[in-house]
Amino acid sequence: MIYLVLSILISSLLFVVFKLFDLFKINTLQAIVVNYTIALSFGLATSNTSVSIIEIPKQPWFLGAFCLGFLFISIFNIMGITAQKNGLSVASIAGKMSVVIPIIFGIVVYNEAVGVVKVIGILAALVAVYLASAKSDVSPVKFKNLVFPLLLFIGSGILDTGLKYVETTAVSAGEEPMFLATIFGCAFVLGIFVVITQMINGKFKFHWKNILGGVVLGVPNYYSMEFLLKAFKTDIDSSTLFTINNVGVVILTTVFALVFFKEKLIKKNWIGLGLAVISILLVALV
Repeated sequence: MIYLVLSILISSLLFVVFKLFDLFKINTLQAIVVNYTIALSFGLATSNTSVSIIEIPKQPWFLGAFCLGFLFISIFNIMGITAQKNGLSVASIAGKMSVVIPIIFGIVVYNEAVGVVKVIGILAALVAVYLASAKSDVSPVKFKNLVFPLLLFIGSGILDTGLKYVETTAVSAGEEPMFLATIFGCAFVLGIFVVITQMINGKFKFHWKNILGGVVLGVPNYYSMEFLLKAFKTDIDSSTLFTINNVGVVILTTVFALVFFKEKLIKKNWIGLGLAVISILLVALV
């Protein structure tokens, strides 16, 4: 249980760090690229496996790690933009409502049972993202306010599904740090390509504070994933684990938003928050 509690706390802090990037005018993409060098270093330093770099592409989980690396840097960037443009609570709700996507994956691919309650939970999750993105209690939600929350919702769901699938089918006990290091390494390489493209197009502006921001982001980023993977190895059922983790992050991040950043939630946002918690409970525990 301690690994799950630590994962919730550190995952919530990630949203806070992204919000601080906006306040201190730190370039999110540059910080994310640096963050992956830090996360990669931690993964290599804590790995107990003797696999050499040359042997990594031969591992059964390498292709999955490469695809996850692409998703990691893409979704991480979207997470940062959502937290900065829409607020911490919206970002956490959109990201953690994605628990419905692994559930849908299980229903479609593994023919898992689906009941009326679970369907209601899935629909409630979509409504929760919509209401959480509202800026007014009287006007409908504008499409521009929904774009990044929806991208975060879908992307995070695909990421969670892929991470769980690869971890359970190809990663042996003790290989988690090397697996994570490979994901972070792939994300870093992909990020470097983007930065080089920006340099060629004359859109790259370097500031030392972006490196500091990447360091601050990299440490919790690595440990949030390691603690979550270790929690997967415990006796806690995966559906229960996802439920506790996601509900915990949504609630704790909202507390951070209200207390530290003085974010204001309108009535629709509070309803969306309540639906978010209810939908996670419905789809994962029923």
